[in-house]
Amino acid sequence: MRFIHLADVHLGMQPDLRRDWSQDRSKEIWRTFENVVNQCEEDSIDLLLIAGDLFHKQPLLRELKEVNYLFKRLTGTHVVLMAGNHDYISQTSNYMNFPWADHVHMFYQEELTDFYIKELNTRVFGLSYFTRDITEPKYHQSVLINKQEISILLAHGGDEKDIPIDRKIIESQGYTYVALGHIHKPALFTNQMAYPGSLEPLDKTETGEHGYIQGEISKFGDEYQTVIKFVPCSRRQYIPIEFEVQPHMTQLEVIDGIREQIRLKGTNHIYSITLEGSRGVDITFDEEEFLTLGHITQVEDHTIPDYNFDELYLENKDNIIGMFIDKIQSLEYDDEVIDKALYLGVKALMKLK
Repeated sequence: MRFIHLADVHLGMQPDLRRDWSQDRSKEIWRTFENVVNQCEEDSIDLLLIAGDLFHKQPLLRELKEVNYLFKRLTGTHVVLMAGNHDYISQTSNYMNFPWADHVHMFYQEELTDFYIKELNTRVFGLSYFTRDITEPKYHQSVLINKQEISILLAHGGDEKDIPIDRKIIESQGYTYVALGHIHKPALFTNQMAYPGSLEPLDKTETGEHGYIQGEISKFGDEYQTVIKFVPCSRRQYIPIEFEVQPHMTQLEVIDGIREQIRLKGTNHIYSITLEGSRGVDITFDEEEFLTLGHITQVEDHTIPDYNFDELYLENKDNIIGMFIDKIQSLEYDDEVIDKALYLGVKALMKLK
């Protein structure tokens, strides 16, 4: 039995709000989801598992219709999905009574229940969120596993507010595969349990590749064995750039250096820039200039002026700046601590001159 496991698609979300590319990102999430559904058809996938937060918030009726249309195009794939903490089933949710295609199975219970798919000899256990937060470890309850069937747990959670999960307890329950959702970074714990992460990265903290899990369950003797792999498919990545500034560098030189890094990594990606190191005493970086380099979410300047504290002391030994430098340099701390204290103190005292 071949399956695709995805989670945390967040259809309807508009990442990087107020950035020029924000609306494009919203459309890209839909296109990437459509591509994965199409991949199910192309690869003759038997089962598509969606482990919560298909939508970023309560889905609009037209959004559900669009998703259902994509599912209707599948000729040999069963779909099982659940509502997560973002798209939980409220009393007025459009999920309620929505007429899904016949091969689409959604959990409409708050407690653990199951679907049996006869064609696949597969039983999928799961539930849906009916509130934003659930602090009870609902997946820890024991269930009756039939070893003659493929048994899959579809689960969304893993932190204190959203169904805590102890992996050892889940592993001991004997599921053939545990399809997790809620954590946005991919994590493959074993061939039997994984988080695929968000299908597309949704903010600057979600660095690295994003995509879905593809797996196959085969029977060897009396036991089922699962093999999974992570499949990258996101259109973009969030990539942090740390640029080491040298005291001799001008702003244009720094900008050119970062521009080259972006060219090498890919201009379609989204970047956060952090400036490290030491800058010339007379240099002040203009953040707006760095934002013109492409898809830049933020610029942080951690550089410090390249003061010559010995010269600065000689020039100011008769005033408070010189007294401060002399006092700090006499302390017995690591050079890094001393340098930072000197920089912060001198910076503050310079403003008083």
